[in-house]
Amino acid sequence: MPNMSLKKNPMPHQEADVRNKNFDEVALGYTPEQAMDEAERCLNCKNKPCVGGCPVMVHIPEFIAKVKEGAFEEAYQIISESSSLPAVCGRVCPQESQCEKYCIRGIKGEPVAIGRLERFVADYHNANCKEKPVKPQSNGIKVAVVGSGPSGLTCAGDLAKKGYEVTVFEAFHLAGGVLVYGIPEFRLPKSIVQKEIDTLKDLGVKIETNMVIGKVVSIDELIAEYGFKAVFVGSGAGLPKFMNIPGENLNGVYSANEFLTRINLMKAYKENASTPIKRGTKVVVVGGGNVAMDAARCAKRLGGDVHIVYRRTLDELPARKEEVEHAMEEGIIFDLLTNPVKINGDENGWVSSCTCIKMELGEPDASGRRRPVAVEGSDFDIEADVVIMALGTSPNPLIKSTTEGLEVNKHGGIITDENGATSVQAVYAGGDAVTGAATVILAMGAGKTAAKAIDDMINGK
Repeated sequence: MPNMSLKKNPMPHQEADVRNKNFDEVALGYTPEQAMDEAERCLNCKNKPCVGGCPVMVHIPEFIAKVKEGAFEEAYQIISESSSLPAVCGRVCPQESQCEKYCIRGIKGEPVAIGRLERFVADYHNANCKEKPVKPQSNGIKVAVVGSGPSGLTCAGDLAKKGYEVTVFEAFHLAGGVLVYGIPEFRLPKSIVQKEIDTLKDLGVKIETNMVIGKVVSIDELIAEYGFKAVFVGSGAGLPKFMNIPGENLNGVYSANEFLTRINLMKAYKENASTPIKRGTKVVVVGGGNVAMDAARCAKRLGGDVHIVYRRTLDELPARKEEVEHAMEEGIIFDLLTNPVKINGDENGWVSSCTCIKMELGEPDASGRRRPVAVEGSDFDIEADVVIMALGTSPNPLIKSTTEGLEVNKHGGIITDENGATSVQAVYAGGDAVTGAATVILAMGAGKTAAKAIDDMINGK
């Protein structure tokens, strides 16, 4: 009998006042019994609306049907036909605005917990399957991938499954891109990312770290001298944005990009870490996206009294609802309809406070959201010794110099067609390097699209 409960099985998690003092994973995952009970909520719709909401087109009803039977490994194999990173997607994808948004069960209740089931299946496989995937027979054709984030890893995985000799070039000393430097351990354990990367290596993908394409070697050289028949650029969006207000050059002001990289990649939260970071006692995080939530929750775990300053209301906050709820539960203060206008410093050049102004919502702007308007005479100070700017990122300007003739837009994003092809022959691109900062799953979808286009191009289709 189907489970007709209107609510999802709740996700077990650490209590808020415990987890806000450690970097262990917040969500603890379903038990097999919870997973099978949740799977019974799926109606196995004939037209499969959930699949249409997935950027990588995972066969959702089919894998859930296997979970109902307790055939968890079979469920994993179904997911892995479409996704190279199921344990990652189950944790960080915004399912509420994608697959679950179109779930029929969501009309009169909560949708099926597709993301939680995907996470359960991937974790079950990682814990219980000791067999390595079979490396496909090589076709002898070399393809290069620039960047080891979600778009690059997806493109590499799809091409490796077709027999291509794929080499991924990563600028950092560790593969994973935003998955390792941007997303905190308590949301996405790095051991999970490494497991997914190891699976790709078993498929034959080679990963070269400390390789800054455009500096060490150019894309033109990869093709002309190293014999690569195609190149996919998935280098992400690592250039932080600032407000250009007075005081942004003071000590104690971080971009969220730098702050999270120090915390996540360099493990600055650990005692005696070789990469230092200022542990703020009073921290202001400017912004309202997922990155702002990540930065604020990290600062809280470092012992800070943390304020998130956002110029619109809670209704306009772009971060995932779950992440906002977790941040609030953990004791982070939200100063809404508030905007910084100046960062103040002490006599030693360190942040001492942040001057803000109250806002009100005016007429809608080009995006359809009501434009924030400053309220005259409403200035006030928030005491702070650390300020983190979480205002988004754009593609690295270095991208344009990686190959002759690569066209970019005014924001620095690579211009591509619908298949990821750029203005340069045999060079494709996808993910944040094209769109600017977006979600992991959209980047994966772009990597998958480009992999198919590269295969078609090489085979003359």
